[in-house]
Amino acid sequence: MLIYPGTPYPCSLIMLFLSPCVAGDTDDPPRIPANPVINGNVAMADGHNNTEEDMEDDTSWRSEATFRFVVERFSRLSESVLSPSCFVRNLPWKIMVMPRFYPDRPHQKSVGFFLQCNAESDSTSWSCHAQAMLKIINHKDDEKSFSRRISHLFFHKENDWGFSNFMSWSDVTDPERGFIDDDKVTFEVYVQADAPHGVAWDSKKHTGYVGLKNQGATCYMNSLLQTLFFTNQLRRVRFCPAVYMMPTEGDDSSKSVPLALQRVFYELQHSDKPVGTKKLTKSFGWETLDSFMQHDVQELCRVLLDNVENKMKGTCVEGTIPKLFRGKMVSYIQCKHVDYRSERIEDYYDIQLSIKGKKNIFESFKDYVATEQLDGDNKYDAGEHGLQEAEKGVKFLTFPPILHLQLMRFMYDPQTDQNIKINDRFEFPDQLPLDEFLQKPDSKDPANYILHAVLVHSGDNHGGHYVVYLNPKGDGKVTQVRYDMHTSVGCYFNSWCKFDDDVVSRCTKEEAIEHNYGGHDDDLSVRHCTNAYMLGSSQLMNPMTDVDIPQQLVERLQEEKRVEAQKRKERQEAHLYMQVQMVTEDQFCGHQGNDMYDEEKVKYTVFKVLKSSTLQEFVQNLSQTMGFPQDQMRLWPMQARSNGTKRPAMLDYEADCNKSMIDLSDNENPWTIFLETVDPEMAASGATLPKFDKDHDVMLFLKMYDPKTRSLNYCGHIYTPISCKITDKLTEVKPNLTERIQDYDVSLDKALDELMDGDIIVFQKDDPENDSSELPTAKDYFRDLYHRVDVIFCDKTIHNDPGFVVTLSNRMNYFQVAKTVAQRLNTDPMLLQFFKSQGYRDGPGNPLRHNYEGTLRDLLQFFKPRQPKKLYYQQLKMKITDFENRRSFKSIWLNSQFREEEITLYPDKHGCVRDLLEECKKAVELSENGSEKLRLLEIVSYKIIGVHQEDELLECLSPAASRTFRIEEIPLDQVDLDKDTEMLIPVAHFHKEVFGTFGIPFLLKIRQGESFREVMRRIQTMLDIQEKEFEKFKFAIVMMGRHQYINEDEYEVNLKDFEPQPGNMSHPRPWLGLDHFNKAPKRGRYTYLEKAIKIHN
Repeated sequence: MLIYPGTPYPCSLIMLFLSPCVAGDTDDPPRIPANPVINGNVAMADGHNNTEEDMEDDTSWRSEATFRFVVERFSRLSESVLSPSCFVRNLPWKIMVMPRFYPDRPHQKSVGFFLQCNAESDSTSWSCHAQAMLKIINHKDDEKSFSRRISHLFFHKENDWGFSNFMSWSDVTDPERGFIDDDKVTFEVYVQADAPHGVAWDSKKHTGYVGLKNQGATCYMNSLLQTLFFTNQLRRVRFCPAVYMMPTEGDDSSKSVPLALQRVFYELQHSDKPVGTKKLTKSFGWETLDSFMQHDVQELCRVLLDNVENKMKGTCVEGTIPKLFRGKMVSYIQCKHVDYRSERIEDYYDIQLSIKGKKNIFESFKDYVATEQLDGDNKYDAGEHGLQEAEKGVKFLTFPPILHLQLMRFMYDPQTDQNIKINDRFEFPDQLPLDEFLQKPDSKDPANYILHAVLVHSGDNHGGHYVVYLNPKGDGKVTQVRYDMHTSVGCYFNSWCKFDDDVVSRCTKEEAIEHNYGGHDDDLSVRHCTNAYMLGSSQLMNPMTDVDIPQQLVERLQEEKRVEAQKRKERQEAHLYMQVQMVTEDQFCGHQGNDMYDEEKVKYTVFKVLKSSTLQEFVQNLSQTMGFPQDQMRLWPMQARSNGTKRPAMLDYEADCNKSMIDLSDNENPWTIFLETVDPEMAASGATLPKFDKDHDVMLFLKMYDPKTRSLNYCGHIYTPISCKITDKLTEVKPNLTERIQDYDVSLDKALDELMDGDIIVFQKDDPENDSSELPTAKDYFRDLYHRVDVIFCDKTIHNDPGFVVTLSNRMNYFQVAKTVAQRLNTDPMLLQFFKSQGYRDGPGNPLRHNYEGTLRDLLQFFKPRQPKKLYYQQLKMKITDFENRRSFKSIWLNSQFREEEITLYPDKHGCVRDLLEECKKAVELSENGSEKLRLLEIVSYKIIGVHQEDELLECLSPAASRTFRIEEIPLDQVDLDKDTEMLIPVAHFHKEVFGTFGIPFLLKIRQGESFREVMRRIQTMLDIQEKEFEKFKFAIVMMGRHQYINEDEYEVNLKDFEPQPGNMSHPRPWLGLDHFNKAPKRGRYTYLEKAIKIHN
């Protein structure tokens, strides 16, 4: 959640957490004594003034203060003046007073009165929200003092706020008014500030607790985690630390939700700085984007506790979540006139309370358990007793130890067809007796709860910001915080704290509770759209100690921290080190390419070396590590050549042994070296490497080519004088420049162009049968190798399909590629469609046409050299030549059982609705003895808004997220209509509100003048509904969002009732509404654009 300074944001409270009260918690807290204020300096109880020299003491973190500023010689004031600083929330606050003149009104003058915050700071990142009362004191009668209120987000560009015309100058300077005395005027400010952001705020020092870092929009998660952390019962159950006792020894540290939760709780308990949550969200299986999507805190609470409950199964803490959070209620229906009662016992983990039209939480509970009268058309079906008048309601059987209450501040608005937020004032106490709502109260164990947490949401239905007010001790008492052990001077605060992401600050009980009632009052403490959303309460428990945390978990988390600290140190010192990666001759075997080895697949032996260390020091360490004496190994740095290959080059040890490693590598990091060693079998006998004359010798690598297997075999390396003659058929290898050596009687330096150490000599057996091979010579092999490429083919229709690898030639055309892939898939090449890979992200891009004229190289040209080459495909049911002239059309098919199925059709892209319907006939099964005629309907919000004509072009039917297309077979009785006496009308389902449509809409034929009872009979038959259930249906004609119920016994069909009204052609035509209860699962308050919260691990 990003809130820019100076931008007001609406707020609201969402959730309460409650727990059983403990005896002795009902005492009223003592009032905070008011300290006198002298000219902007707070006079403490011992008479000591809080001067500027004392501003650094611990009282500076207080959340509120009252300070005064006496302006002397006020009548002579000509420019602005500032008071001394008063520190609140560790920020300096000053009163600023100035005379205000008006050029167009020279005889009019006023007093400017402002509150200034942190004006002398050079920082541009700080912000602090505050509310203040600005007052000019009346020395004759304090009740006549003049005051005005402000509420502002202070930041570097708006560091002062107030009134340029606070009072007229004449009123202030009039002695009779009582504001001036001896030419002195006293200005007073009461300021109440939130903890600041963007400054050095030490939450641990000021409160004893730390916050959680916000990853982008994770404030809702941070608020919930803090609440769960301070739910001591969750960490400790029957003297057993529940979360900490979840077994995680063998868990993957990056995917284990229990371990990540243990880590967060442990760090909240021991860290001095804000705690990160990236490892926790990573364990959820969330991606970076998920951290920037805000969700509902109550939804996350349910999902997270479900996940933890499942992870606890089969462990010593199984059943912890139900024991703490689960209550039981009974839903009942009691008949009034017969002895019949139906009831069902249900579990619940939170209670959702309606607040609309309710004054306080007790009224909401009474509404929750209020009985509903089932009478009239809504009688209860009591089985053998028939339809009976009855009472329907719920009673609580038990309340859980920890009670979560969700205040339902979001409701559906039929006028706007979306959810809105209710910001009405709603009161809740810090202690909540609930015995009256229990079916059987227990006098020995009363259901008295004490408020433990208040989750507050600032914003509206579309987003906002979450904070949580917590009473960590769960007692609600007032605590005296001592700051000076000698004078015992201090302040009185409640145990409540405000947790706002990484900032934790103390607050008063009123700030935590009363200021979050919501409402639209002018009271300074009330912020518009800031109100409670969730409440909670919990039992008093002993505080957690290190003894409660299993030692093996402590050791694991401490080891993680040690490793992280070591990695952090390595990153900080990385500029001092370089990597040397060694490759040995074993890595050369089996490689079939131009070079010695495949850089992407080779497994290096990596050494971390100080850049300043010498070659001699490195060789000594290497000798000890590898187990070879120095005379049994030799280093050959891999050097890049101009032809794109890397080959070993000579390193003069005697001349370079005292040079630094970074200089020898020419700043190459990592530096790759070929390590030549004596054969291990000969090393034991003390054999050493042969001498190498850098001026007259050359090191060559030998490979043998086998035309029959089309493969290369590594044969080792040799030292040879450059003057020796060639006696075998040899070939020198360069990428795509392989040439056969013609003259074997000349010396190497003349036979080989640019002879260098590390050159590769390829030889093959002189066999006449080689001519019959596909690649008879090494030159043919390397030319083919130059164009060879590995391509990954992924099925476009399968999410995250790993695909399969096919080795192809860059010179292949479309059909050759299709033929090769088709052989792998065992299908016809013409039944495949290929797609390019998107350049900016991994996924299928535009489709390739079958007549694509380029080569495979053209398709892969945008891939980086070492990037995996990837193409996508899908298998078709028709040939690609036919498929490319069609378009994809997603729709719903309504089958003969009145069930909807999703289908994708491929009609001619330039065709009409008739072509679409003909294509549909091939893909679906029509009913027996049906009309075999289809129609295309357009549906929006579960209502039919039109039937598309068969000659309408498909190009005009653009898809949209808010509407769907449905194809159905036309019933026989609807094929031929008498236009004068018959009509097809749309029918839709709703319950009470016509905007809340649901279910499957349909078209119904009606006749002029027929009895509505006959229409009802046809509807019942079509929907296949039992008589008793159908009796509960009500019927209405809906027009322009308004419904008029039909008298079923008296109404006769009038076709004009269903015709569009004159002058309202832009509105949909009237439709017949079926008003009945929706038995389908209810949709949440989220739109289709919002993703539900999921924890994947």
